[in-house]
Amino acid sequence: MRVLVIGSGAREHALVLAASHDPAVTALACAPGNAGTASVAEQLGVDLADPAAVAELARSWRADLVVIGPEGPLVTGAADAVRKAGIACFGPSAAAARIEGSKAFAKDVMAAAKVATAHSEVVDNPARLDAALARFGPTWVVKDDGLAAGKGVVVTADLEHARAHAMTLLDGGHPVLLESYLAGPELSLFCLVDGRTVVPLLPAQDFKRVGDGDAGPNTGGMGAYAPLPWAPPSLVDDIVANIVQPVVDELAARDVPFTGLLYAGLALTADGPQVIEFNCRFGDPETQSVLALLATPLAGLLYATATGRLAEHPPLEWHPGAAVTVVLAADGYPGVPRAGDVITGSEANAVLHAGTRRRDDGAVVSHGGRVLAVVGTGPDLAAAREQAYAQVNKIHLAGAHYRKDIALRAVNGEIAVP
Repeated sequence: MRVLVIGSGAREHALVLAASHDPAVTALACAPGNAGTASVAEQLGVDLADPAAVAELARSWRADLVVIGPEGPLVTGAADAVRKAGIACFGPSAAAARIEGSKAFAKDVMAAAKVATAHSEVVDNPARLDAALARFGPTWVVKDDGLAAGKGVVVTADLEHARAHAMTLLDGGHPVLLESYLAGPELSLFCLVDGRTVVPLLPAQDFKRVGDGDAGPNTGGMGAYAPLPWAPPSLVDDIVANIVQPVVDELAARDVPFTGLLYAGLALTADGPQVIEFNCRFGDPETQSVLALLATPLAGLLYATATGRLAEHPPLEWHPGAAVTVVLAADGYPGVPRAGDVITGSEANAVLHAGTRRRDDGAVVSHGGRVLAVVGTGPDLAAAREQAYAQVNKIHLAGAHYRKDIALRAVNGEIAVP
């Protein structure tokens, strides 16, 4: 099988690495890729914003399976273009990708499916903002209604901060979604979906805030771990039955069947699991931890999903133990990151590349906000965490920063489900 992965981050590096271990894969490419994916896959150029270009690349490279990593190409219709070219594609149609591309659409689907989620209201006019804010709080959740790469959300107890963020979005022409705050531990559940059949992967927890103790602004994600030692044994089955499957069925009933990876971000509240958001693709950095534990060959699994044969696929197999991912970010991130700094220690197997490129002289340099994702595995969460941080300490990037508390509360037994 010839597999083409679309994207350039650590998520795509993790997908390429996992696919490279599948004996069914005879050729592997990544477009546009990064300095890390180049060590395991052929590197190809492509304009991610051009669905026709993605499809043409898949056709000319003779791909049997295209795996689209980022949400941007999915929302703009890259999967539709690839499938129209007669090539199997892992990723939803543009219509189904609206589950992430429009939070208002996602809320409408959840309401129809009777899925538990935060109360919400869309504001598209500054004149109505203050009255709407008065209906929420004292902790305000203010979101960009469209794609924001995980950074369009503000959660704050400060009304003026909430109002300022909302006005920034509205002034930029973006509708604002206000939500009630959901209290409780959060988790990410990835589910493979082939239109109707749902197969969950291991649950994970990610860390959005830039600083230890969840301080500072939201980022695209500073780390993650899997599985969740504090989660009840029946949790995943309950979420699939009561949240994911009803949403998948509702999308199918609207004639926009979802094919690919449906990501449910949830809060475990005192009233049970409630949806924070749905995403239409593998999440980053959770993917790095989850795929590190997947024993089932990845390419065959994604091909079964893309071709509507997920129900026929054997049950998934997992390596025992746990995985912890720590993200190393460039100086300035999540603001404007510094680029072009030389990185040393990034060639180890446990290091996945995100914002990197290789200079003409062979040096690997920073080329983005989240630069590397370091994955540690072990028989338990504490051992996996120790391995991840030991590897982080072997990497040098001037001005880089990372969280030092990824998975720490879980290791210490400080997380409880209400």
